[in-house]
Amino acid sequence: MNRKVFYFPVLVCAAVLALAPATYAKTYPMTASNEVPGATAQLQVAKEKDGNIQLEVKANGMAKPGRLTPAAKSYVVWVEQEGSQPKSQGELKVGNNHKGDLKTATTFHTFNVFVTAETDSQTKFPSEQVVLRATVQE
Repeated sequence: MNRKVFYFPVLVCAAVLALAPATYAKTYPMTASNEVPGATAQLQVAKEKDGNIQLEVKANGMAKPGRLTPAAKSYVVWVEQEGSQPKSQGELKVGNNHKGDLKTATTFHTFNVFVTAETDSQTKFPSEQVVLRATVQE
């Protein structure tokens, strides 16, 4: 048997495996509150080679925060591990198309992600006005 013919498929397979991403992605539905009844959202979670978890919140049908009762100025995404204080991940900016998107990362593997309506996007503590939520277990 010709060695070149044998080694070529082996080299191709090795190259494909070496170039394949070392991550996997999982999608969690986010539950909308009565504050934003027309909203739908998904949380995409990808585990990276270094152990960190990449998150992407994708929301549709979000009311502008100023239209909520009580009115707010922004939506903020939070990550909370059980027994710990929630950590702000940044503002979920909602456009005129009523869509919002935020990418972030965490070292947690079991945690809650929730979105609150806030009067200040730089707040250190979440309000009680939770509009979306999901639980992640990786």
